[in-house]
Amino acid sequence: MAIQRKASAIWQGGLKDGKGTVSTATGVLSNTPYSFSTRFEEEPGTNPEELIAAAHAGCFAMALSGQLDNAGLKADKLEVKATVKMEKTDAEMTVTASHLDLVATIPGATQEAFNTAAANAKAGCPISRLLNCEINLSASLEA
Repeated sequence: MAIQRKASAIWQGGLKDGKGTVSTATGVLSNTPYSFSTRFEEEPGTNPEELIAAAHAGCFAMALSGQLDNAGLKADKLEVKATVKMEKTDAEMTVTASHLDLVATIPGATQEAFNTAAANAKAGCPISRLLNCEINLSASLEA
């Protein structure tokens, strides 16, 4: 089974003075602005790394839910925050890490079952497998 998702970008101008928009086929993002300033400074708008962080957080949460299902558990809440780190390596800017912070409320889960499910989700989520960087996870189970 192959699934394809589509998005597009339009860019006009130079790297530092140009501006662009990104859109998704579903319309969730529609001509959403991005630029050098939204990527490397604090101007409002989005940037590729923010979108990768959102994708990683969402993918990991779904993968963890599936792992919990396999263990006979169901989460009341999985709160995931992803932080994507980009830095200059050699001569190029590179995404070097994605850090996942998880706070989970899972009735009946033991710490061991939680740790196993979280580790399996981190390794198995499609976005984790896509990223060519270090992936870290901080996970806490709330009662």
